[in-house]
Amino acid sequence: MFHLILKHRKKIFLILPCCLLVILISFLSGNAFWSSLHAESSDRQFRTFTRSLFQTEVSANTISLHYTLRSPSDYGIADIPATYGSLSSDPVAAKASVRNVLSSLQEFDPDTLSSENALTFKILDTYLKNASTGTDYLLYQEPLGPVSGIHTQLPVLLSEYSFYNTQDVETYLALLKETPSYFDSVIQFEQKKAASGLFMPDYQADSVLDTCQSFIDMGKENYLVSTFNERIASLDLLPENKKDSFQKENMKLVTEEIYPAYQNLITAIKSLKGKGMNEQGLSHFPYGKKYYEYLVRQTTGCNESISRLRLMTRAQILEDLSAMQKVLFPADAALTQASVLEQTPPDSMLDDLRSKITDTFPEIPDVDFQVKYVPESMQDYLSPAFYMIPAIDNLTENVIYINNGQTASGLNLYTTLAHEGYPGHLYQTVYFSASEPDPIRSILDFGGYVEGWATYAEMMSYYLAPLSKTEASLLQKNSSVILGLYALADMGIHYDGWSVTDTVRFFRDYGINDPNAVQSVYKLIIGSPANYLKYYIGYLKFYELKKEMADALGNQFSQKEFHRAVLDVGPAPFEIVYDEVEKNLLD
Repeated sequence: MFHLILKHRKKIFLILPCCLLVILISFLSGNAFWSSLHAESSDRQFRTFTRSLFQTEVSANTISLHYTLRSPSDYGIADIPATYGSLSSDPVAAKASVRNVLSSLQEFDPDTLSSENALTFKILDTYLKNASTGTDYLLYQEPLGPVSGIHTQLPVLLSEYSFYNTQDVETYLALLKETPSYFDSVIQFEQKKAASGLFMPDYQADSVLDTCQSFIDMGKENYLVSTFNERIASLDLLPENKKDSFQKENMKLVTEEIYPAYQNLITAIKSLKGKGMNEQGLSHFPYGKKYYEYLVRQTTGCNESISRLRLMTRAQILEDLSAMQKVLFPADAALTQASVLEQTPPDSMLDDLRSKITDTFPEIPDVDFQVKYVPESMQDYLSPAFYMIPAIDNLTENVIYINNGQTASGLNLYTTLAHEGYPGHLYQTVYFSASEPDPIRSILDFGGYVEGWATYAEMMSYYLAPLSKTEASLLQKNSSVILGLYALADMGIHYDGWSVTDTVRFFRDYGINDPNAVQSVYKLIIGSPANYLKYYIGYLKFYELKKEMADALGNQFSQKEFHRAVLDVGPAPFEIVYDEVEKNLLD
């Protein structure tokens, strides 16, 4: 009998422009705003509204602004002081802000808008309504999560902060000076969580402490120093004496501002240890189930109930297991064709993937990509790989990070690069951005679509790899089953209240008998609720839609046209994606 291969790893995450902050929609001055639109057509009014909202939101923090726009002045944004923004813990103010923007949005009639603007209206309307629900649960959010916490992501974001001119360097250095006060706001947020009985369990606190200490222990060898020097060196017009001055200032700020900020966070988290009142899933918190229901909707972009998502997941697992039984080959069979990948560098893998998708995926503009590696000292704390989203006005620069401590070589790396590169994140991002959508859409987070697409791409890549059809099918189904089991465990832990013992028993039913590995998965899921669902449920929704379109179109079905229809919609709730794709392909 074939045994499932448990790929125990932190799931890949996508760094989004607003990933570090709880987005607090700012008030718009109603009368003044609407009077300025008086003489404009509905479409011009709408685009003026979304442009104003985009300017307000993207300017809320310097990281968001810099990663979203290379040239902010082209979008009417100038002279923004360096800031990380702030974390909001006031549900009343947050809800009022969101509802204010929602009310302004609903002044528009989508029937009077162009098809593109009407689509943006529907997406923004859904996003804001869900955000309004989320304001009831601000303190349930965890800015120091194990997968995408501020303490792990911030150094990466700073190390990739591009220097296009001298002003960028000066803004960056000013931002470093703001790090201690920003970390103070994170500490205050965690203190409020603790006072409300919502603080993290001790084992998660220990993980935060270990990560922070490892970062501090880099000393003068910290990659915030080496990457800064590399970026400074690329500014050819900057005099050498000025470069030297900037380098010295950066070193000073890393040691006298960044490290003390991390040390203060360590001190604060140590003082809060023991105040976590729940070491299990969200359902053990007051209103935890309600929060999880909201989080799943927000994370996956699906309106289905948890029960319905569980049924979908179980059905797909059974389908995959049945398919695996039909393609079994001897357990000692070697994947001889795939062995060539063991000696293939990542750049060549990405080139291979890019060349093999031309028949089934539409073309995108030619762009450059660079593969970088996670510093060894941070390998235990960062994801196996991740894609850095480029600015919407600078699509040519794309970076994929590989974590050699968690991502193996060969076939595993090949499928991971399909997820991050072609036809996954890089491909989808470039395709959509090249269509020049309303800028507001670049800062709306629809993880189910984005990660679902990348997972769909990863699953397809098995059939692009140098594998026999039998091998490809078996390994792809195995990968799908494992991710499905993680999704079921996520729902079981956070919605049904599973203990570690319950989770061990669940995985044992599928032939996975390593309790230590399962316990690690349990802790990861505790710290990142609904994280696995955006990958698996998102993938299932695309797979389900593809089957529906293939059944409806029969011989007229084209994979390339299906992919084009999905990509043309762009990140959105799946209800909207389905409607738009069906309209495009069936009408």
